Amino acid sequence: MIALTRLLRRRAADPGAGVDAIASISERLAVLLAAGVPASSAWRHLSAQDDPVAGASGASGPVGAAVDSGDARVLAAAADAASQGESVATAIAVARADHPEASLAWPVLAAAWSVAADSGAPLAASLRSLAVVLRDEAQLRRDVGAALAGPAASARLVTALPLIAVVFGATLGFDTVGVLVGNPIGLACLVLGALLLWGGARWNRRLARTASASQADAGLELELLAIAMSSGASIERARALTRETVRAHVPHSGDGRAVDEVVALAGRAGAPVAELLRAESLRVRRAARSAGAARAAALGVRLMLPLGLCVLPAFVLLGVAPLMISVVTGTLGEAP
Repeated sequence: MIALTRLLRRRAADPGAGVDAIASISERLAVLLAAGVPASSAWRHLSAQDDPVAGASGASGPVGAAVDSGDARVLAAAADAASQGESVATAIAVARADHPEASLAWPVLAAAWSVAADSGAPLAASLRSLAVVLRDEAQLRRDVGAALAGPAASARLVTALPLIAVVFGATLGFDTVGVLVGNPIGLACLVLGALLLWGGARWNRRLARTASASQADAGLELELLAIAMSSGASIERARALTRETVRAHVPHSGDGRAVDEVVALAGRAGAPVAELLRAESLRVRRAARSAGAARAAALGVRLMLPLGLCVLPAFVLLGVAPLMISVVTGTLGEAP
């Protein structure tokens, strides 16, 4: 029962902490750069900082270590590259590949930095825009995590019911454990029930993982093109630079169709392309948030499938069947 209580009280880590940490790095870089601090010094200051990242679950240590030590290593690699005049985006990509436990939002920062640096766009303004994108994604992950908390706790409780039934039967004086390990029929119930519990637990985890899936790069391609356009570059150069950066750092962020539609609309109407791009990027992020909330709301219903097909049969096999076998064998044993 103590283990069950701990299981039910277990709290998952903040699902938005990793993305929020990178948003904090972007914001702080933007402030330092706007204050006239050179990029190399700004990265070095962040890498050496000992305060926790604001909003990153109260963790302490360097800015990049707020979520995981891998983030600190990626941040240190970026600072080293900046101080040596090398590509910061490339250093982030290499360090992130070496430390897969680091935040999944690092490639987003690498892409935004690469586009701004290569196009000549204002770095401070670009990083502020990126921080807004990442904050939206972090909030989406927290909203979905909060919506999933109830169904996930219910799933853990229901999964534990067969084990509770075994303990309950033994407490009442029935030899349920002996039946499960010493009787051929009970042993078959034990094996089949354990397999059903294992399958139900995996099914539950897969459903929860699917419901909580989200992308830190939702609408990123649109935002990157808006950053490139803010440098005064032509649409052709900005799009070529954006495509190259997306392929290098965030190849799954989009297929370019949304960008084509916005650029075509701007060309027909003579409207500012950058403003339309940012508006469409905001729409994509809001649509992603709505889709995430819908998946979380549907999880409670979908969890009924593993409950009915796996957990309840396991409850019968591990809890009810041994109890009945114990009663029958005990009655037959007492018969003259």
